[in-house]
Amino acid sequence: MTAHRFDPTLLREYDIRGIVGKTLHEADARALGRAVGTTIARKGGSRVAVCYDGRLSSPALEAALVEGLSASGITALRIGLGPTPQLYFAVHHLDADGGVMITGSHNPPDYNGFKLMLGKKAVFGEDIQALGRLAAAGDFASGSAEPETHEIGDAYLERLLADFEGPTDLKIAWDAGNGVAGPMMRRLAERLPGEHILLFDEVDGSFPNHHPDPTVPKNLEALKEVVLREGCDLGIAFDGDGDRIGALDGQGRPLWGDQMMLLLARDVLKERPGATIIADVKASQSLFDGIAALGGKPVMWKTGHSLIKAKMLELDSPFAGEMSAHLFFADRFYGHDDALYAAIRLLNALKTWGGSLADFRDSLPQVVNTPELRFPCPEERKKPVIEEVRARLAAAGAEVDATDGVRVRDGAGWWLLRASNTQDVLVARCEAEDEAALERLRATLTEQLAASGIEARES
Repeated sequence: MTAHRFDPTLLREYDIRGIVGKTLHEADARALGRAVGTTIARKGGSRVAVCYDGRLSSPALEAALVEGLSASGITALRIGLGPTPQLYFAVHHLDADGGVMITGSHNPPDYNGFKLMLGKKAVFGEDIQALGRLAAAGDFASGSAEPETHEIGDAYLERLLADFEGPTDLKIAWDAGNGVAGPMMRRLAERLPGEHILLFDEVDGSFPNHHPDPTVPKNLEALKEVVLREGCDLGIAFDGDGDRIGALDGQGRPLWGDQMMLLLARDVLKERPGATIIADVKASQSLFDGIAALGGKPVMWKTGHSLIKAKMLELDSPFAGEMSAHLFFADRFYGHDDALYAAIRLLNALKTWGGSLADFRDSLPQVVNTPELRFPCPEERKKPVIEEVRARLAAAGAEVDATDGVRVRDGAGWWLLRASNTQDVLVARCEAEDEAALERLRATLTEQLAASGIEARES
């Protein structure tokens, strides 16, 4: 294979993602297979697990990727259609030398991409750029290997169930949003005690019912309707590739990622007193304060599943999470984000709590905040806008944390602006002690966006 140049927008901070037929093609998948295969072969490896999500373009991209791996002398362990966490599990279960997940995650249907593992670790940042340079140089290893097919669904299901210690009498509504977690969600619900109502568990890459992103309130409306109509104790939702979780209490109110984290942290810290727990810069101050009050050590870190996983390894953290509800358990588990496993741990935490999810939500500190706000921004302007905002704030003497974007402490609250690593948007969040303060923070955010030519209009 000759040298191959990826569209520069494909190689993101912690995965590879683009628009099928525009910035992403089967030739890219084939070249990525060669680049990943070459990298692993030169490290002495020979086997790579491969999985794909339910998007319409995923099977063709998977086939091309496997061609590239095979041509590099790497045996592709094809585990077929499944959620991203099943790929992560496969790498451990099959003791593979790496893994590739073909997925567009929660992006629109015309997007797709790849999440990568070298060994048991996520690939991100400079390592992704190195794959791009290797492909551009055409510096590929050559060989020949036959792919293998592996059925690991039963083993994955048993691993999920192994840690269940939750209540036995709950009524739960589940919503997969036609994402690839649906079939395993169905199998899991069949094995759990209690009563279960399933929504949109058939895989359909056109996402006909609602977009599978549980951080967006409108995507939870169907689940909310069922929870209220059927008198469920809670509702659980998954994103398109099954690595993010959403939850509603019995009153149909959402619990965001940081709120779920505080409930889950209680369980983890009971078993691991004083442990370090990591949350991203979008998380509520209430979470960091709550972890400290429980005797844990809170650490604020950059947003991004690969970045969080790397920080967990560095700090030996048993639990971490993001506002976007990627939840990572190294406590009893493998340290990756698995929404199906997080659902099991959420049910366990409810039993420990001893009350309903609604009771827990009511016990949280009374602050007001926005969900994640997403503002359209051209790809080439995302990082410059953040730098412009940071410079203006510094000149004004503001209290700024620059861990990831800008997180600004401002009187009775804080606001955040950062560049998304997966979409052409800027991501923001505001939190304050009352509505008046929240509106003031949002106004400041709007002013800063406008000063850089960005309209504060949500996507």
